Amino acid sequence: MRRLTLCVLALGWGAAASAQDLGHPWTLQECIGWALEHNLTVRQGGISLEQKEIDLNTARNSRLPSVAASASESLSFGRGLTSENTYAQTNTTSTGLSIGGSMTLFDGLATPGQIGLARLNLDAATADLEKARDDIRIAVAQAYVQILYNEEIREVARQQVAIDSLQVVRLEAMAGTGKASSAEVAQQQASLAQSRSTLVQAGNNARMSCLDLAQLLEFPSAEGFSVARPAAVPGDRAIGFPDDIYADAVEVRPAVAAERIRLEGTEKSLLIARSALFPTLSLSGGAGTNYYTPYRGLDEDGGQFWNQVRTNFSPYVGVSLNIPIFNKFATRNAIRSARLNQELQRIQLEKTKQSLYKEIQQAWNGAVAAQAKYQASGTAADSAEEAFRLVQAKYENGKATVTEFNEARNTLMKTRSDLVQATYEYLFQTRLLDFYRGAPLDL
Repeated sequence: MRRLTLCVLALGWGAAASAQDLGHPWTLQECIGWALEHNLTVRQGGISLEQKEIDLNTARNSRLPSVAASASESLSFGRGLTSENTYAQTNTTSTGLSIGGSMTLFDGLATPGQIGLARLNLDAATADLEKARDDIRIAVAQAYVQILYNEEIREVARQQVAIDSLQVVRLEAMAGTGKASSAEVAQQQASLAQSRSTLVQAGNNARMSCLDLAQLLEFPSAEGFSVARPAAVPGDRAIGFPDDIYADAVEVRPAVAAERIRLEGTEKSLLIARSALFPTLSLSGGAGTNYYTPYRGLDEDGGQFWNQVRTNFSPYVGVSLNIPIFNKFATRNAIRSARLNQELQRIQLEKTKQSLYKEIQQAWNGAVAAQAKYQASGTAADSAEEAFRLVQAKYENGKATVTEFNEARNTLMKTRSDLVQATYEYLFQTRLLDFYRGAPLDL
């Protein structure tokens, strides 16, 4: 009978636990949830997304008019211009007040293109962030599975130490009655020492895998950190075909979506470059006034300032049309560059699709191999279990040598280790294929 049991972990991401609550075993969804919230790469992607939102807001507001007010004060010594627009030999001061605004009425569709490009850049940044989150999910799942694997190997090594310890005690007792030689006792003690060394190495591997995941989760240390242990064996399942998996993945994977959005953005960039071929039409308007001192010919009631401000008040409105004729071929070259960037982005999209297809092929081949290895390892483990049981019975009755016993034990331990490795490989690879097709990553 197989002595190893493995689990199908719960679906979903769940809420992350507090930084100090490391005393309980963490589930995969807890690890992923914590990593998505605290991983520095994901946090950088979130900040980039906020920057793109600001860029979109700026592009949208570019359609609004710009308004500005100004005030000036100047002091003139000697001969200068007076408020009557004549020159006199006197010191004068001049105060100017104005407010004006302008708005572009038509700019060759550059503004709509910039708004559309900013919106697409925001969508691409959103897809990039989701890709970063997916990368973290896969990395966490791999590290999580590695911990489970190393812990199972440690348990196998512990069982081997227990078997060898019992045999050493048994042989020492038999040697005391003359039924076993000292050579047999020494040989079994050497096997026990080797088993203990294997257990120490397995324990180190388990601790290092815990540290790897803890560092991935941005924990300051792995002290007290552990993961939830398996509870059920993964059953056989249909793996499907790589082309079918790719057909689903290419429509849902964020990496492809981001490049597809950027390709659409090159259309907006080309539109913006072409807009420089068209005239631009702008509307402007405002008002201004001036105040001069000394002021002559007004009432001496202290109202000189407001009288001048009212008298010199001058509103204006205007329309300007700018027609491009020749700008040293800058617009032509900008259009050419935009077209080349569009072609480069089209190639980048195809490269991303090819990379995704290669990843799926590798995952599919890994899943097929892991499935076959899992089935074969299960059969081998059952056979080795039965063979060891028979050899152990013969050995205890004096009908088998210690060498035969150790060979049967080593075969059993190896088949158990192979089964553990095959189980987790099969578990992870099949779930990874489902993840490529858009399913949540659960094990």
